[in-house]
Amino acid sequence: MAFRKRNIAVGKASPNTGENLNIPRSSSLDDLLGGHAGLALGSSLLIEESGTTDFAGALLRYYAAEGLCHGHVVHVVGVGENWVRELPAVAEEKSSRKTASSTADDEKMKIAWRYEKLGQAGERASPSRSPSMPQDAAMAPQPFCHTFDLTKRFVVPADADINYIMSRSPTDPFDAVIKSLSQTLQATPPGTVHRVVIPTILSPALWPPTASRPDSFLRFLHSLRHLLQENPTRLTAMMTLPTELHPRSTGLVRWAELLSDGVLELTPFPHLMDASNSLAESGGARGKDEQPQGMLKVHKLPTTTERGEGGAGAGNTIGEDLAFTVSRRRFEIKPFSLPPAEGDQDAQKEGGSLTGKDVEF
Repeated sequence: MAFRKRNIAVGKASPNTGENLNIPRSSSLDDLLGGHAGLALGSSLLIEESGTTDFAGALLRYYAAEGLCHGHVVHVVGVGENWVRELPAVAEEKSSRKTASSTADDEKMKIAWRYEKLGQAGERASPSRSPSMPQDAAMAPQPFCHTFDLTKRFVVPADADINYIMSRSPTDPFDAVIKSLSQTLQATPPGTVHRVVIPTILSPALWPPTASRPDSFLRFLHSLRHLLQENPTRLTAMMTLPTELHPRSTGLVRWAELLSDGVLELTPFPHLMDASNSLAESGGARGKDEQPQGMLKVHKLPTTTERGEGGAGAGNTIGEDLAFTVSRRRFEIKPFSLPPAEGDQDAQKEGGSLTGKDVEF
């Protein structure tokens, strides 16, 4: 990962300078990626998920929706417009009180300014010296990472640049993907940022059986990696892989992990587990906190590959016990811990907790 100067704001670097920018998705996941506040341009992220759930799809939708909010070119591979129609909308912030308060303060400032400019004889201030309106609202920068509401649907702008890439060839399903990406990258201006979204790659519901052949899939990953290296300030890619169909023990998935810059694994908790003795209940929620839906394991980060260490303690998350929670308005990743053992009064008083590594079987 290329280095970013400390005195340059995130997302403000010029693409012509060669400075590597960052791509936001979920704020919780951005914090996990080595302190870079997002996925570095020129890198890819593979999210594996076991079971029949689709929590990884929520991260993928965050990634795509954030790209549309920033005006990026979004390449949707293997799925059609129905998938884009399910993107979450930007959450509405409850700022009515703040708006009313700020409006009242502005009015008070205007009145105070008028009285201050009145002379001792009650002269009126010159109209030409009227105070200028504050331009903070007009000059406010766009948020780097938005908050999305999974219960609402994103209204795709009419000028949104979305490239739907469907695989039609039964013999070489990935050939059209690479050709379309290459042509679009060449046709767009140098400063245009592109996001590649590939939901549930190798799923038989979306891909032909030949897609799972090593000579086809690995050649595609090599080609995608080549495009990322050729466009280090313009292109990122994120894909999800169902490990229920393609386990990590297979050589195909192991090679896919080697050819990806970052690899995360989601292991959801059984949704039919009894809530009274649920590991999910005991492992994450405290008080008003929401219960985690599963475990998250970091196998590889873009900051710890050949791009080098990217921030203080970037590699510390590898091997830690992490849990994820998908709620209405966020995808949160936090440390996973077990409550103190029953009868351990000292630990309960201290509010201590045990991680999964501290428990011996």
